[in-house]
Amino acid sequence: MFDVLVYLFHNYYTPQACPRADVLAKRLAAAGFEDDEIDEALSWLMGLAKATEHCVELAQSGTSGIRVYAEVERQHLSPEAIGFITFLENTEVLQAPLREIVIDRALACEEAPVGLARIKVIALMVLWSQEAEVDHLILEELLRLHDGEDTCH
Repeated sequence: MFDVLVYLFHNYYTPQACPRADVLAKRLAAAGFEDDEIDEALSWLMGLAKATEHCVELAQSGTSGIRVYAEVERQHLSPEAIGFITFLENTEVLQAPLREIVIDRALACEEAPVGLARIKVIALMVLWSQEAEVDHLILEELLRLHDGEDTCH
């Protein structure tokens, strides 16, 4: 699924540039992705759209504060993932509503705990979905795995 998400980021400048789900699925299959990977990614993206709708009101209120992670969140997110979310928040890359979307989408992942490399892709996709402007150095960090490899092969 994460390879599909990175592929979308690299091949579609904005989410609006993506074709309808059925056409996108065919293009992804033609690009060599497996059907189950495509289905999981498209489902994840639909969840992203729903989570974004729910956070619009929170974003308009301009609320902020300290985030305390629930036990289920601490079990599903690695300490490095939580630390990276905090880093993005402290550098003002993620405002509170976007942080909540990142956490929601991380919890939607089947694998647990979600590690640093995966949380970077999730954050990248949340920012991409919002068409947020991201500093070049932060963007490079989001595209790099924890061991220095790029997320794309």
